[in-house]
Amino acid sequence: MAVPEKILLEVDTLRQQIEHHNRLYHSQDAPEIPDADFDALLRRLEELETRYELLDEASPSQRVGGEAIAGFSQVRHEIPMLSLNKVFDEADLQSFETRLKKRLEAESSIQYSCEPKVDGIAVSLLYTDGVLVRAATRGDGVTGENITHNVRTIGSIPLQLKTVKKNTVVEIRGEIFLDKDGFKKLNETSEKEGGKIFVNPRNTAAGAIRQLDPKKAAKIPLKMYCYSVGLVEGIKLPKTLSEIFTLIEKWGLPVNPDRSVESGVDACLEYCLDLLAKRNDLSYEIDGAVLKVDDLDLQLQLGTNARSPRWAMAYKFPAEEKSTTVLDVEFQVGRTGTITPVARLEPVFVGGVTVSNTTLHNMDEIERLGLRIGDRVIVRRAGDVIPKVVKVIPHEDAKKIKRRSISIPQVCPACASAVVKDGDVLYRCSGGIICPAQRKESIKHFASRSAMDIEGLGNKLIELLVDKEIITSVADIYRLSPEQLASLERMGEKSAANIVAAIHKSKQTSLPRFLFALGIREVGEAMALQLATHFCILESIIAADLDSLVQVSDVGPIMAEHIRVFFSNSDNISLIKELQDSGVTWPIIEPSHDDSAKPLLGETYVLTGTLEQMSRSEAKAKLVALGAKVAGSVSKNTSCVVAGPGAGSKLAKAEELGIKILDEGEFIVHLDALTA
Repeated sequence: MAVPEKILLEVDTLRQQIEHHNRLYHSQDAPEIPDADFDALLRRLEELETRYELLDEASPSQRVGGEAIAGFSQVRHEIPMLSLNKVFDEADLQSFETRLKKRLEAESSIQYSCEPKVDGIAVSLLYTDGVLVRAATRGDGVTGENITHNVRTIGSIPLQLKTVKKNTVVEIRGEIFLDKDGFKKLNETSEKEGGKIFVNPRNTAAGAIRQLDPKKAAKIPLKMYCYSVGLVEGIKLPKTLSEIFTLIEKWGLPVNPDRSVESGVDACLEYCLDLLAKRNDLSYEIDGAVLKVDDLDLQLQLGTNARSPRWAMAYKFPAEEKSTTVLDVEFQVGRTGTITPVARLEPVFVGGVTVSNTTLHNMDEIERLGLRIGDRVIVRRAGDVIPKVVKVIPHEDAKKIKRRSISIPQVCPACASAVVKDGDVLYRCSGGIICPAQRKESIKHFASRSAMDIEGLGNKLIELLVDKEIITSVADIYRLSPEQLASLERMGEKSAANIVAAIHKSKQTSLPRFLFALGIREVGEAMALQLATHFCILESIIAADLDSLVQVSDVGPIMAEHIRVFFSNSDNISLIKELQDSGVTWPIIEPSHDDSAKPLLGETYVLTGTLEQMSRSEAKAKLVALGAKVAGSVSKNTSCVVAGPGAGSKLAKAEELGIKILDEGEFIVHLDALTA
C-alpha cells in the first residue's frame, strides 16, 4: 500500500530522535528526556512501522531482540583480525621501538596512537551503505561467529551510521564490554530475583554476546569502544589512526575517551603508567594499554607476521586474577562485634601485590562459592580494591584432595562469649566491651586519621597496649605517660614523648570528628558531619529521640535506631564524660538558619583523582559544611568536578558534558572565597 509522505517523514524523524537519545543514554550517560518520554517515542514508532509495514533491520525498534536462533553461523573475516604481541616492562617497550626504527631505517621519534586495553570481547561490525548488516566475534582471527542478533540489542552501537553514503562498505572493529556499574547493578538485580551471581564483567559480556536468544542478551547492559577499521570500500580514509577515531566518532560510533597520541616510546610509557595509576577510577575494566603506530602508511610499511601486526603492541598491567589454594579460614572480630571469615591463602602475586589472606565477607558468601578449606580458588584484585575470592576451581580428582567444611564458631575466638545471629546474614560476638578484639578495633578506629588523628598510635602499638592491659578503653589513651610507652619493646624515650604530644594535640578536635571516633554503627564521616551541623551540640544529639533523628538529612529509621541505642547506653555516656574530663573539647557550632551560610546549597560536587594538599574526606567535609552534596559519579546534574592527578573517566565525562572543572589549587581558592 502507498504510505503517505507525512508518515514516512514522521517515521524517519522518530528513528533519528530515538537513536539520538540512545546515544546520549548508553554512550554518554547523559539522557535529555525521562524514560517515560523515550518509551512513548518508541511505542509510536512501533505502531507506525506495524500499521504501514515499514519494519526495517536498521530501525531502533528492532533492538529488543527477535526470536532465538538455532545456532551460530560462521563468518570469515575479509581481513584477518590479528592478535597483539605483549610487553610487560619498560625494557621490552624500548626494544619494541628499537625494532620499529630498525625496520623503518629511521632515527626520528615515532608517533603512536595509545588507548586503554579494554577487558572485553573483540568484534567486527560490517556496515553496507551505512546500515549494520553483520556482527561477528574475532574467533581464531580468520573465522568468527555471527552475533548480529545480539549486537543489535546494544544501545551504544548505531544500527545506521551518520553521514555515510550509499555504495560504501566499512568494517568497524572494537571491544564489547560490560562496565563496572552495569556489572554491579546486574548482580544486584540477579541476587534480588534469586538468580546466578556473575563472576566478572568480561565473562559476563562474553556469555551475553554468545546467547542464542537475543532477548536474554538485551538484559545485559553491554557497551562498545571502537579501536580500528578493517575492510573499507567507497570511503577515503585519513592518513592516521587518530584521525580515523575522529571520523568514526562523527559517524556516531563510540570511541574511548581515554585515548591519546604520544611521540616516542618514553611518552608512551608515561601514558601507560598514568593509565595504571587511574585504573581503579575508570568506569570499565582494563588489563593494559595498546600502542599503535599512528601513521597508516608506516603501518603498511611495517606489515604483519603470521599472527600479529608489527606496528602494534599491548603493554600489559599486572594480572588481576590468579589461582591459589585456601590453606585455612579464620574468624575475625570487628569493633562492633561482627564475626567475619577470612581466608588464609597460599601467597600469590596478583594486581601488583602479594596476597596471603582476604575477607570472605560472611557465611552466605562461603555457601554461594561452595568453598571448603583446601580448595583451589581464583583471587581477583582490581586497582586498590581488597582482594576477593571469586570462584572455586573444580578438582580433577576431588577424592585425592583433603577438603574441610567451614562453619561459624559457636563462641567468639577472642573472648569465648556466645556468638549470636544478627539479621539474615551477620553473626556477632555477644561479649561487647569485655571482648579484647572489639576493644582493639574500637581503639584503632578512635585513633585513626579520620577520627581523632593521633599520629604515632598505630595498629600494632594499640594491639600491644591492649594485650598488656595498659589500656582497656579509648579513655585510657589520655592517661598514657611517656614512661609507660618508653618501657615497651622497641620504643625509645623520644618516640614515647612524641606519641604523648600527639595524644595531647588530639584533644583539640571537632564535634564531627569526635562523633565519628565514637564508632556508632552506620555513622561515617559524612553522617557525623550531618548530625553535628543539624544539632550543633553533643547534648542535643544525646537527647534526640527517633523522630528528631530522622529529620536529619540521609538518616533513616535503622540508622536512627543505632544512634539512639548508642546514646541510651550508660557505659557510652560515662565514656564520653571521661573523655571530656580528660580535656577533649571542640569549638561550639553556631546554629544557622540563614541559607547564605551554606553558599553551595543545592549544588553537587564530584571529587576524582588524588588530592595532594588535603585528604578527600577533608575536602568532602568542607563541601558538605557549605551545603553541597558530594556524589560518586558524574551526571548532567553535577555542578562541579574537582580533579586531582590521576583523574580518569569522571574527568573525561565532565569535559564531555561541559561541567565546571577545578584542579586542587583552584578548589582551595574557591573554598577560601566562600568562607572569607
